[in-house]
Amino acid sequence: MSTGKEELDVEDEFAPVDSDDDAPVETAKTNLSKRRTIDNLLEERRLQKQLADYDFDL
Repeated sequence: MSTGKEELDVEDEFAPVDSDDDAPVETAKTNLSKRRTIDNLLEERRLQKQLADYDFDL
């Protein structure tokens, strides 16, 4: 521990930080939306296949 006043070296050069905090949220929302669309299409295809395979002559 020092008791005297010392001169500290301070670096004034630093990389600016982007304050775009919404970007990951928007990406997540977009990915979730795409996933839901794909899930809906797969569910529709599965139901259409079940309907086509259903024996109507019971």
